[in-house]
Amino acid sequence: MKRIILFLATNMAIVLVLSITMRVLGVEPYLTEAGLNLSSLLIFAAVMGMGGSFISLAISKWTAKRMTGARVIETPETPGEVWLVETVRRQAQIAGIGMPEVAIFDSPDVNAFATGMNKNNALVAVSTGLLQAMTKPEAEAVLGHEVSHVANGDMVTLALIQGVVNTFVMFLSRVIGYLVDKVVFKTERGTGPAFFVTMIIAEMVLGILASIIVMWFSRRREFIADSGGAALAGKGAMIAALERLKAQHEPAPLPEKMAAFGISGGFGSGLKRLFMTHPPLEERIEMLKRLRP
Repeated sequence: MKRIILFLATNMAIVLVLSITMRVLGVEPYLTEAGLNLSSLLIFAAVMGMGGSFISLAISKWTAKRMTGARVIETPETPGEVWLVETVRRQAQIAGIGMPEVAIFDSPDVNAFATGMNKNNALVAVSTGLLQAMTKPEAEAVLGHEVSHVANGDMVTLALIQGVVNTFVMFLSRVIGYLVDKVVFKTERGTGPAFFVTMIIAEMVLGILASIIVMWFSRRREFIADSGGAALAGKGAMIAALERLKAQHEPAPLPEKMAAFGISGGFGSGLKRLFMTHPPLEERIEMLKRLRP
């Protein structure tokens, strides 16, 4: 319940900030008595689509900590915490990025995630379940996977792609709604109910198609992060870590905003596969086996 309230509050705050931004910029309404103002509509869609995506990215560390209850290790107090921080420090140096914050979140599920606005100001977090279930080489490979996400700039790239598709979805859905209202229902003055109904339907359909594009990219960069984890911790360790994940029961999903940057993905086939953030573990393991030592 706490996660849902925080998610809704965060999104409401983002919409409020963007609405105020458009007023400050003097963006005119895209629906006028003269018709549809495409220039204003494009600015509206870009501010809401791109702006929302990048504000979410900017507060991603703050959101992640509160949604998962992650505790940042300021001063390591146990040998395990010392090992965790030093492993991330060493991998970050090899990857050429700034030292990320290292955190642990309380969960019996085997998982980890990375997030942050840029590669020099990121967060890498692992679950207590992962630390208990995996050997140190396996856990090191998972950390390498997450550090690779950070080094590859995956968070920024995914936010950019999400922002672009959001912009097009918002723009096209309103254009389609306006055309249907004027051409099919022949509304002469202003806009009728057909505009809003068609816009909502078009936004839902286009949003689903856009999600397929975003999820395709998400799956593709998982393979790249696995390769990065193999380079930082060893191919055998990365394969062993994925085999360990495969042997576990399907883990509880991370909150939506972090799901794409977790180590573990879901299971699915057919149409469901199109909306998966991660490729099946079998495919990831096979890809690593084909890598040259």
